[in-house]
Amino acid sequence: MPDLESVKQELRKTGKYMMEYGLAWGNAGNISARTTDDRYVITASGTFLGELEASDLVECSLSGEVLESDGKKPSKETPMHRAIYDNRPEIGAVLHASPFYSTLVACSSVDIPSNWFVETMYYLERVARVPYCHPGSTSLGDAVAAKAKEANILLLENHGVLVYDVSIREARMALQTLEMACQMLVTSQTANIKMNGLSREVERDFVENAGYKPRRNWNV
Repeated sequence: MPDLESVKQELRKTGKYMMEYGLAWGNAGNISARTTDDRYVITASGTFLGELEASDLVECSLSGEVLESDGKKPSKETPMHRAIYDNRPEIGAVLHASPFYSTLVACSSVDIPSNWFVETMYYLERVARVPYCHPGSTSLGDAVAAKAKEANILLLENHGVLVYDVSIREARMALQTLEMACQMLVTSQTANIKMNGLSREVERDFVENAGYKPRRNWNV
């Protein structure tokens, strides 16, 4: 695994990236990355993702202990992040944000197609919904834990999205793909444009045989 300082630097870049590409706004959202099997770094409470300093990143253990904080408190959403790392040992990063189109879909009952193009077939292979729970609550952490193994993208109803993957880069790609797909979905419906999705057979063949990315192993 990468060293602590490298992880912090990559998270700072990711926060800025999310702001620049409309994947985050204000001080909404929090991001984290695993540093060892039982440790992770997460943004501090109340931080602005677009201007993260090294001191805005807090190292915690999966048992809930704050290991390095520079006097700052970890995000109140740690139960959600910890739920992913506890249940998915291969996951290296978790991004929580409220992008406009993705959050719009999370506040609706609309399903997101995965069969439109290469990136949606891979990154949106499995998307699950989590019923609304108050942000930062233990109940939200429990609700996320219940869905953690079912998907790599969770729509947090009336809240935002949670995206997680094997690395910060892959999680970032998944988040951007999600927002793009949701924007296409809303725009096509507004403009009354019929989208031509690929068949389920083609989609399955792509995921299993195309070699685009390593095949995900869904142990559920």
